[in-house]
Amino acid sequence: MEISEKTSKKKSIAVVGAGIVGINCALALQSQGFNVTLLDQQGIGEGCSKNNAGHFATEQVFPLADARLLWQLPKLLLDPLGAIALSPRYLPQALPWFIQFFNNMRSKYQQKNTLALKALNKNAISYYLPLLQQAKAEHLLTTQGSLLVFETTNLTVVKKSHQHYQQAGVAVKLLNSEQVHQLEPNLHKNINYALYFTEVAHTVSPYKLSLALAQLAQDKGMVFKQFTLKNITHTANKVLLNDGQQALTFDKLILATGAWSKKLCKQLGYNLPIEAERGYSLSLTTQNNDNNKSSGNENIALLSRPVASTERKFIITPMDNELRLSGTVEYAGLYAKANYKRATMLYKNAQFILDKLPTDKHIAKQDKWMGCRPSLPDSLPVICQAPQQDNIFFALGHQHLGLTQGAITGKLISQLIMKQPTDIDIKAFCISRFN
Repeated sequence: MEISEKTSKKKSIAVVGAGIVGINCALALQSQGFNVTLLDQQGIGEGCSKNNAGHFATEQVFPLADARLLWQLPKLLLDPLGAIALSPRYLPQALPWFIQFFNNMRSKYQQKNTLALKALNKNAISYYLPLLQQAKAEHLLTTQGSLLVFETTNLTVVKKSHQHYQQAGVAVKLLNSEQVHQLEPNLHKNINYALYFTEVAHTVSPYKLSLALAQLAQDKGMVFKQFTLKNITHTANKVLLNDGQQALTFDKLILATGAWSKKLCKQLGYNLPIEAERGYSLSLTTQNNDNNKSSGNENIALLSRPVASTERKFIITPMDNELRLSGTVEYAGLYAKANYKRATMLYKNAQFILDKLPTDKHIAKQDKWMGCRPSLPDSLPVICQAPQQDNIFFALGHQHLGLTQGAITGKLISQLIMKQPTDIDIKAFCISRFN
């Protein structure tokens, strides 16, 4: 049967995908008075937005496709529990993506993609501030910067990295060992240098932040429905969404379906070389842990800002009564069984970064998590109106930066739908670059 959405003076809009990007799109459009329905096969924020690192990483303006990575890849890929893992069984399917990834290492592409990322990241955090204020959720955002620490990298290389970020306009300070430990006393003595990114932020709970913004949208009239989208039928004026049992009809559609976007885009006539870059996290409870039994919020004593490891390629973020260890990259497709050894290995890595850690004795299954980052070979998301359909829009493929870029993406999508000038030039984010 077909269920038509209630008509009104404003258009009905479906946002498919209730991760942080979809939530922000729904909120931006509902705030403009549209009739918005947010659809997801799970619940709000239950996918990649739930247990990620919580890092608003505006300093990450360099595409992942970097020629300097080439010499590291063989070593990284040979270790099944290393920072990057590729399932041999999945290699034939992943090969076309890797070919495009390597092609984007060329200087002309890297420079162009860096400029696009810089534009998207520059004011990304500021787009969240009024939303969190409206949602009475300002406490979920902490602006104490972050650290990128070095154990064995020599000072010459560290200085080059520091200069590289400075030249890109990123606010960053180079710290020696003494300065690092003054800032974060619980860092291990192994840490010799750090880059201190002073204008980035983190959240004490990406899941709570997602729920708070979704609730704000619902308070404004947005409707959420659990719905597994299988087929899209498009006409000049309507979009019909079918889950195999029922159909929903809308005036406009925004696909914010992350790593699950490939088949849906293909239905609409677009090639999307997206890959599920599976990341893992491990959450360690910091209240009443064996190393620190003082009352209050113990994670503040352990760490006060995100700390990423250059050599070990993971990040530690202080959150509500826990430390979250996040990172690693695994290419095994959307549906392969999670390898939670990749989560537990993060604890071993953390022992080289922090002097004191919560005990690992009580790590439970629910403390381990895997999510699929939606990664495109040029490290740029797709934010655009569909070139062949006037009433379909894309907001997907944000790779490691979905949380960071969520609010500005919502703003850009609302501007596109309202036919307003966009705050930044979005030509580089059009899906046409792959078609």
